Amino acid sequence: MIPSSPSGHRLLGPLLAELRAARGWSQQRLAAEMCAASGVSTLTRHEVSRWERQIRLPGDFWSAWLAVVLGVPGELIAGAADRSRRLGATPAEVDAAGSRARLALLTLAHRWAADPTGGTLAGPLTGPATGGPPPAGRAARVDGLPTAPDDRTAGTGPAEPRRSDDLLDDRPIEPRRSDDLLDDRPIEPRRWDDLLDGGGPATLRRWDDLLGGGDLAGHGARRLRHAVRGHRLAGPVGRRRLLPALAESAQLAGWLAADAGDLTGGLVAYRLALRAALAAGDRPLAGHVLGSASHLLAGAGDPAGALTLARIGYAAAHADASAGLRALLLHRVALAAALGGRRRAAGLALAGAARTRVGEPGREPPWLYWLDEGELAAMTGRTLVALGRPEPAVELLTPVVAGSRGRPRRAAVYGAWLARAHLRLDAVPEASAVAGTALLDAVRSGSPRAAGQLVGFRRELAERPAGAATRRYRELVAVARPYLPVPGAAGPDRTWARRVRAARRGGDGARPSGSD
Repeated sequence: MIPSSPSGHRLLGPLLAELRAARGWSQQRLAAEMCAASGVSTLTRHEVSRWERQIRLPGDFWSAWLAVVLGVPGELIAGAADRSRRLGATPAEVDAAGSRARLALLTLAHRWAADPTGGTLAGPLTGPATGGPPPAGRAARVDGLPTAPDDRTAGTGPAEPRRSDDLLDDRPIEPRRSDDLLDDRPIEPRRWDDLLDGGGPATLRRWDDLLGGGDLAGHGARRLRHAVRGHRLAGPVGRRRLLPALAESAQLAGWLAADAGDLTGGLVAYRLALRAALAAGDRPLAGHVLGSASHLLAGAGDPAGALTLARIGYAAAHADASAGLRALLLHRVALAAALGGRRRAAGLALAGAARTRVGEPGREPPWLYWLDEGELAAMTGRTLVALGRPEPAVELLTPVVAGSRGRPRRAAVYGAWLARAHLRLDAVPEASAVAGTALLDAVRSGSPRAAGQLVGFRRELAERPAGAATRRYRELVAVARPYLPVPGAAGPDRTWARRVRAARRGGDGARPSGSD
């Protein structure tokens, strides 16, 4: 059974924007009608804009009048407001900026669910790309995407935080021709940074096979700023042609920021990627963006938000998606559902993914080159651990972890899940041994996300009776801690030499992984 589309469970902001647009009203007109009906003259179009962007929610008084003026049952408005209120509840670990970025992405995703064609979401991109000037009243922004909250553009969600690893700031970048964004022609490396920044998104993706977000997030952000600036400076035809590269750059920047432990930076970049992908008409890439964002929220302790994004991504993109992408999105649904305690939904998604086989090499999008049957098996094992089924999880994860020698992040991430599976089977020595090996792989990988999972495993292990195995792991964590990549680390110049030394001690060279 395929996971159902969440379009029947609407958020208030997208619902109000749709009902208003159906009547052909501007926000000004809706505010005037509300004032006339209620006899209260204080409501302005700015407040209507805040409701549609879900910066604020109307109280009971205005909710009742919205139902009257828009001619819909009061239960419809109240139910949508309640869902928006629940969705706005973020985990305690997420700061205020991350909460705003999360809600902005969720709101945009719900708008895509309401309009799967994406035709109403890409205004700031499609206008300039077709050769016309920006509509009157529309404010230009550095990324060329978010717009001012006027009558035509409200409902796009709260504006991104101005600082989120400075993804879209104006630090000087030596401009190249806009065509350079579309290919991966190498540059002559003079410094380590030149080697990483040269070429297009595909080049940086290959580097992501070898290094973690702690080393690469800054390079992903620079690549994204370069793509944003190239889009802004291109001519009308060039802007349209650059949209796929902009979307890919933003998705990759979000992935790297997430792997570096920057939740807000990842969500901001993913929102930009979603808007660019929809403007380009690339629904599979848009679905992949939401799947990636779901993966980020699932790891941040927000399974409800993760499940919402994964379901919308699958429902809106699966008709055009390749077999591998459909399987990947179903695995995103399964993991989020399992972490949220929704066992039946997780089981249905796993069954759907099992029936979907990855196609032959070359049939998947270039940005999905890393997905294979082994990766899908590891994802299944990970979800089984979350579902409390450790025995089949051990069978699936053991060969994947054993076969990841020289692929440190993949070994660290799935090694952490394998260690948890052993621990749930009360095999404490095996769990400690697997976690210890994975911890060293986390040092080699430069991935704060992978390192965080292994440090968190120590807390789970502390709940078990003390013994030689648990003591060895605690000692290993203490010794390795100075070398573990952490969120907000300095980046490649300070961490690369240390990572090289650790990798040499590990033996093998690295092979492409694309680990999830």
